[in-house]
Amino acid sequence: MTKRTLLTTTLTLSLLPSLAALAGDDSKPEHTSVVGSRIAKDVAEQSLSLSLISADDIATVGHTHINELLNRVPGVWISRGNGQEHLTAIRSSVLTGPGSCGAFYLAEDGIPLRAPGFCNVNALFDVNSEQAQRVEVLRGPGTAVHGSNALNGVINVISAAPSKENDTWLSLEAGPHEYGRIKFSQSDTVGKHGYRLSLQGNHDGGYKDNSGFEQQKLNLRHDYAGETWDIQSMLATTNLDQETAGYVIGKDAYKNDNLKKRNPNPDAFRNSRSLRYYSRFQREGLNDSRFVVTPYLRVTDMEFLQHFLPGTPLEENGERTVGVQTAFYHSPSEDVTLFNGFDMELTQAYLEQTQGGPSVGDSPSGKHYDYEVDGRYFAWFIGGDWQASENTLINFGTRYDIQFYDYDNQMISGNTDDQGAPCLVAPCRYARPDDEEQRFRNWSYHLGLVHTLTDHTSLIANANQGFRAPQASELYRLQSTQLSTNLDEESMATLEWGFRGTWPSFSYQLVAFWMQKEDVIIRDDQRRNRNGGQTEHRGLELELDWDITPSLNWAVQASYAAHQYGNDVVGNEGDDLDTAPRQLLSSQLTWQPFASSRIELEWVFQDEYYLDSANQHRYPGHSLLHLRWRQQLSQSLYAAVRVSNLTDEDYAERADFAFGNYQYFIGEPRAVYLELGLRL
Repeated sequence: MTKRTLLTTTLTLSLLPSLAALAGDDSKPEHTSVVGSRIAKDVAEQSLSLSLISADDIATVGHTHINELLNRVPGVWISRGNGQEHLTAIRSSVLTGPGSCGAFYLAEDGIPLRAPGFCNVNALFDVNSEQAQRVEVLRGPGTAVHGSNALNGVINVISAAPSKENDTWLSLEAGPHEYGRIKFSQSDTVGKHGYRLSLQGNHDGGYKDNSGFEQQKLNLRHDYAGETWDIQSMLATTNLDQETAGYVIGKDAYKNDNLKKRNPNPDAFRNSRSLRYYSRFQREGLNDSRFVVTPYLRVTDMEFLQHFLPGTPLEENGERTVGVQTAFYHSPSEDVTLFNGFDMELTQAYLEQTQGGPSVGDSPSGKHYDYEVDGRYFAWFIGGDWQASENTLINFGTRYDIQFYDYDNQMISGNTDDQGAPCLVAPCRYARPDDEEQRFRNWSYHLGLVHTLTDHTSLIANANQGFRAPQASELYRLQSTQLSTNLDEESMATLEWGFRGTWPSFSYQLVAFWMQKEDVIIRDDQRRNRNGGQTEHRGLELELDWDITPSLNWAVQASYAAHQYGNDVVGNEGDDLDTAPRQLLSSQLTWQPFASSRIELEWVFQDEYYLDSANQHRYPGHSLLHLRWRQQLSQSLYAAVRVSNLTDEDYAERADFAFGNYQYFIGEPRAVYLELGLRL
């Protein structure tokens, strides 16, 4: 499919509301989301570009990696590395670099998985998305309840709520390369108390040589419905032990059967542990007012061998965080609902990097970094909804953030080895600044409109200004001769507009957007972190859901977007960003011949993309087919079969060009997974 073909198809699909003639007067059931305001709101009342992935879709996909699930959101690409590793793109190229993950707000039940300023590119493997109630994705800058890190978008995983009666399930799953997974869920409500235990453990022997992982996740949620307070509490913990395979090098290596399974880094590994706890207290007041306060804590620890760096140094990092989110909602009149609140986080973070082997060129043996950072984060926000007329609803909000860093270097400062000696090749690769304190302050804004055109169609529009503060790793994990930074915050202005339509058997959303990012933090050719980059993003996004017959459904999630350099700092102005396919498309045809059967055929298309800023090397793109069948054998027993890469396509999960070589994370061949679930 060419660019012109997909663009024409997208524009054609936007005219499909004419199919409403097939429908009656009733609307589909309402869908609610909490991602934009922290309390449940009908998606139809929000101007945001929102996508929801339901529990039914999560069960059908049965994802072994989060990218399999988030393919169902237009403009989103979770680029799969090896094992559970990943990089994220939301209306962007795939962002790399130590602090690039600061462009995304990744959360569970509205609480970030990492502290502001301490992002991790792989944070989504710390959340139990496999047993979630739904996943909410906001494309573009966040609202007043988000602030720093909600620059390109928000992914919020909603935990499964307790059931109203005793409900216990056990499932067993098997797949290729010694893959096995066990999932257990138990839930009940007694009086005012409800609970749900969700846990899983899986083992993957790995498609690549000397690779694979073991991972465990547990969520324990308790809901209390009192006369004055409603309290929702959850403990979440995860553990990952992974043997990591690196890039395979060589042009078109993903097509070469002799190279596909090679692992050039057999000693690489990643171990990660996380623990999170929160209690959300809510109470109703007079005149439909509501007060919400959520204290929480977070602990993470990770160690991994950096197989992609000279000397393969070991990194150890972690954080200890306590925080609180608050919000107060009230309606001073029938036409206006306001909310305001205060958020705070206190974080103690650490990072060590050590090269156990001998010196390699400019990479010295011994410690490279050993530092601690105390982070303090405070934010105030206000926002609301104004029913300006019978057909026009306006959403608005603003937020003020303050981020403090107190950096403490635990070893010798400067551009030397850990004993103060120069490197074999000067200057040393790594540099350690002196102790310092830094502060960043920012405003963010959101203004949106929902205008009802007919009983079934609405016009939506948004204007947003988002930002992200420099991450601690960009400020203190310096290289070469750079011993201090003078970094500003990245900012992004966004305009978007589009249409939504909803009928009993048909719904769609078509959105056009323009985004410009300023003061992009880059690493220049002397390996110095500095501002100066500018990027521009323009595109169309389509979501479509059509019940062709009572038993046959067709869904589409498509985007066509140009992600380009806005100046000549990194690449040539007007050239495409690297790792930024212009077209992303997924489509599902679902047939339910009986109430107990669900068969889905999914097509995933990824356009070609450039591998370097000079736009001289490219990956040609690929198309994949996946087949899934889920059969309810009885009220207490189900079976599922999933076939990924049905046509056994040769493809790369991610491609790159660096140091004069093509390099790829190899896509796996056809694979069959079998699952059996039993209600106990």
